[in-house]
Amino acid sequence: MSGDSLLLDATFKITAVDQHKYDRVARITGVRDDLKFVLDINCEIYAVAADDTVQLGLASTLALDGSITTKEAEAAKGGWREARLGEASLADGYDYVMYGKMYRFEEAGGDMIKVYASFGGLLLFIEGPHKKLSSLRHEYIYLLMKK
Repeated sequence: MSGDSLLLDATFKITAVDQHKYDRVARITGVRDDLKFVLDINCEIYAVAADDTVQLGLASTLALDGSITTKEAEAAKGGWREARLGEASLADGYDYVMYGKMYRFEEAGGDMIKVYASFGGLLLFIEGPHKKLSSLRHEYIYLLMKK
C-alpha cells in the first residue's frame, strides 16, 4: 500500500452503534487515544458491533502508486472504478469502501480540528489533532474499513 494515497490509517474501538433511525443504516462511534469519529454505514453490507476493533483508512485514490485521476478521465474509463479486472487497488485490502466529498473543516480549539465528509448521504465526522488531520484537505476521498 502506498503511503502517498493513504491520508489517515488508524485503528479504533467501536464504542456505540445506533440503528434506531433507519433500517439499513447504523451510526457508529469509534475512539482511540487521540482521534474520535462518527460514521454512518450500511449495516446490511457491513455489520459492526460495540467493542469491535476496526481499521479506518482515508485515501485520496485507490491506485497503489498514489496517482489521482480527474473526474473526466474516470468517466472516459466507464465509471468511478479506478481498477479494472485483475488490477490491484487499495480497496483489495479492506472490507468496506465508500467514495465521498469533504465538505467542512472547523477549528475545535487548541490544536484540534473537526472534519466532515459525505458519502452519498452517509456522513463522517472525525475530530483530532490538526497535525494528523490536516492531510485530509482533499475535495474527494475514499473511506476504507476492515475489522
